[in-house]
Amino acid sequence: MKSLLCSLILLGTSFLLTAQNNAETYRIRAKKAIGPIQLDGTLDEPSWQTGNEKATRFKLCFPNDTAYSKWQTEVRITFDDLNLYVSAVCWENRSDYTVQSMRRDFGGGTTDVFNILLEPNKDGQNGFIFSVSPLNVQREGLISTGENMSLEWDNKWNSAVQTFEDHWTVEMAIPFKTLRYNVSADENSWGLQFIRTKIKDFESNVWAPVPFQYSNTNLSFAGRLIWDTPPPKPGANISLIPYSIGSASIDYLRDANTLEVKNRPQTWKGNMGLDAKIGLTPGLNLDLTVNPDFSQVEVDRQLPNLSRFELFFPETRQFFLENRDLFAMFGFPETRPFFSRRVGLAYNPVSKRNETVPILAGARLSGKVSDGLRVGLLSMQTQRRDWDTVSVLPAANFSVATLQQKIFARSTISGVFVNKQNFIEPLNETQKSGWQPWNRVAGLEYNLYSADNRWEGEAYYHRSFSPDKSKNGSTAATFLGYRGRKASANLGYSRSDSTYTAEAGFVPRPGVQNLYTGVGWRIFPDSDLPLFPEDGWAAKHITNYELGYSGSATFGLNGQLTDGDFSYFFKTYFKDQSGTNTAFYNNFVYLFAPFDPSNTGQEKLPVGKYTNFGVLFRYFSGTTTDLQGNIGFNYGGFFNGSLLSSDGSLSYRWQPIGRFSLQYNYNRIRLPKPYASADFWLVGPRVELSFRRDLFLSAFMQYNTQFNNFNLNARLQWRYAPVSDLFLVYTDNSYAEGIPNSPVRLFSPKNRAIVLKVVYWLNV
Repeated sequence: MKSLLCSLILLGTSFLLTAQNNAETYRIRAKKAIGPIQLDGTLDEPSWQTGNEKATRFKLCFPNDTAYSKWQTEVRITFDDLNLYVSAVCWENRSDYTVQSMRRDFGGGTTDVFNILLEPNKDGQNGFIFSVSPLNVQREGLISTGENMSLEWDNKWNSAVQTFEDHWTVEMAIPFKTLRYNVSADENSWGLQFIRTKIKDFESNVWAPVPFQYSNTNLSFAGRLIWDTPPPKPGANISLIPYSIGSASIDYLRDANTLEVKNRPQTWKGNMGLDAKIGLTPGLNLDLTVNPDFSQVEVDRQLPNLSRFELFFPETRQFFLENRDLFAMFGFPETRPFFSRRVGLAYNPVSKRNETVPILAGARLSGKVSDGLRVGLLSMQTQRRDWDTVSVLPAANFSVATLQQKIFARSTISGVFVNKQNFIEPLNETQKSGWQPWNRVAGLEYNLYSADNRWEGEAYYHRSFSPDKSKNGSTAATFLGYRGRKASANLGYSRSDSTYTAEAGFVPRPGVQNLYTGVGWRIFPDSDLPLFPEDGWAAKHITNYELGYSGSATFGLNGQLTDGDFSYFFKTYFKDQSGTNTAFYNNFVYLFAPFDPSNTGQEKLPVGKYTNFGVLFRYFSGTTTDLQGNIGFNYGGFFNGSLLSSDGSLSYRWQPIGRFSLQYNYNRIRLPKPYASADFWLVGPRVELSFRRDLFLSAFMQYNTQFNNFNLNARLQWRYAPVSDLFLVYTDNSYAEGIPNSPVRLFSPKNRAIVLKVVYWLNV
């Protein structure tokens, strides 16, 4: 591990010298506005007509990166003491407009859009994105770890659009206090990128060129915004976000043996709470919450689970999202020392489902202390939950402290400390069983991001501490990946002691070693396959082929192979964003304990090793047509039997009203008797409608036979003021199937609830 860590540091040093020249070549100067800017989309102010430089000659990054877009964009920037202003002329025929809906925060690749990326700190890792569609539908998001976009972040800004037969114009006003940045007399530039996406005859183009193999949001290729005079200090940035809520629910309590309904308790609740966002310094933000409620967040999409381990679900609650990389990205995906979903969500062993846990209050300090140093501090206090007289979830405090220092071009060295304090003193001896008064994790981590974005690496060491010495252990890992235009490769290794314990983290499987390997090669038909004519079908329709290998192997600490998954794949990518993937795989599992993969409570498979082979195929469409979808098939061995599975989705875009979609997953398990065979269906139709820019309805159902649950979730949202909403939410859980020899029939109810929540955003 020491040798690989040294290699990572040397790579970070060497690639500092090979940084992309976009920052030197693609520059635009921002001069102070000449008179006021009236946001109407007409671009008739003096600042847009004279004196300001223009960004143009946008270059394609998809379907290729060698040509300039024929649908060009012209962008200018100016500012005053309050706002950064952006104007753009986007050439596109009105008949070509594609807009999925009028709902804010539309997904990538669904809507024609003009984007501006701002990177005030120029660290190549963190930035802001603001986007507008031809119908003036907005979205805003955060960029983290160099290119990943999160759209759950909300803030106040304004825009206006005018449309014409062959182009549309947009004006944007982004308040400086919305952004996080430091003002320095020596620093007069920000990272800057403009991106256009046109869905019909799909193309994506950028102002500062981005190579084909990278995301167009990759900050390492950003150009520069040069300030004619330094941007103003953001000033006081205090937002108060109070809410009030009322709810009614009914539970159908059943006899444990007969499942007959014995009681129908009804609960009526009302509550209030407050969030606050306070800009302590231009780069440092304090988030406070008192009695928060996340009932307006959609329930998790259910997934089939045929494994022996816990599934990972992403965080969507806004309080935890800004600067989330400072808290959530330590470790590997299966060794996270802190997982924010542990706060306020827990598994109820009585109802056998995940339920919310009241959060009393919380605070989160995050951001930049200096140009190279970032800090993150978090503390959340949860309330005790009595599942029944025996099973109790004690009140707990979750605290995290992190420091991150930038080194070389984009790499970082970080430290993390996580503490979970369980308040078990009020519990009786039975209730205390299995609980430790505290659990802590401390660790160091090095992350490599080369300046030219080809190399990515990681090395870390974490150690856990508890009063019970048998829960003290460590985990360590190294990873190195290469991503070139044609070749890609990665190699990683991790190890977790069997005693490593991270109660506030996500560690589904301690006590193992993991080896990750992968190689890939990309082939471009117009240049790599001379037998194919340049004007032939392949060159006209296919962007590239990719073939390769990916594998992972899990070993016990004694070196015994316990799990393996190895596949050889061939992928085809088309210029309309559609594609195919064909793979042949081999997997290996050693069961150390009897296991029923059907989760039906029937005969368990015996301890031993199981080796299987299989094949899978997947097709996915692009987003250029209103009817879209994907479908996949998998067939192969499964323990001592076979598994046939299929999953996919179908959606129809009714622009600009919304979208209708259907997702499904089917698993057909066949095992020899006396072991269980089973057929599992997970079907989820969904409707998303936008009646106006401020009124939205989303509803989806989840029919899950594996867990015998049918869920309905419907949410009506009215944005009655900027970033201020009224939510009406209805949820319903019932049995997806009847249960033999019981009165439970198809769709027999489990619980129902309706919630009305009002949120108001007040800038002080």
